[in-house]
Amino acid sequence: MIKTHGLTHLSLSVRDPEKSLAFYRELFGVREYFRDENTIQVLGPGPHDVIAFERRPSHGKPGGIDHFGFRLTDPADIQEAVRQARNAGATILREGEFSPGFPFAYIADPDGYTIEIWFE
Repeated sequence: MIKTHGLTHLSLSVRDPEKSLAFYRELFGVREYFRDENTIQVLGPGPHDVIAFERRPSHGKPGGIDHFGFRLTDPADIQEAVRQARNAGATILREGEFSPGFPFAYIADPDGYTIEIWFE
């Protein structure tokens, strides 16, 4: 086994890095820490998370990735998370519970990537 610090970053092909930054900042509180002509990289919401928004023509095409998720700290926050996602411009795809007390919502970001917001 190779020792690592875990998954360090996710790079998304997006149409408009500024729009992606605004969406993820409003919904998840990410903080910009790097940018160049075609890329904006952000930190958060977890202490070691990095997401890169890369301007590319292949935006929104998952290429085998079905979705990625953000885990809630409190299951009671699911409805507020859905409300904030809708306000940030997300499309709500589906909501439910895996089992009692374990809620989830699947949403789509501005480029069509599926994000799971859930509690476990």
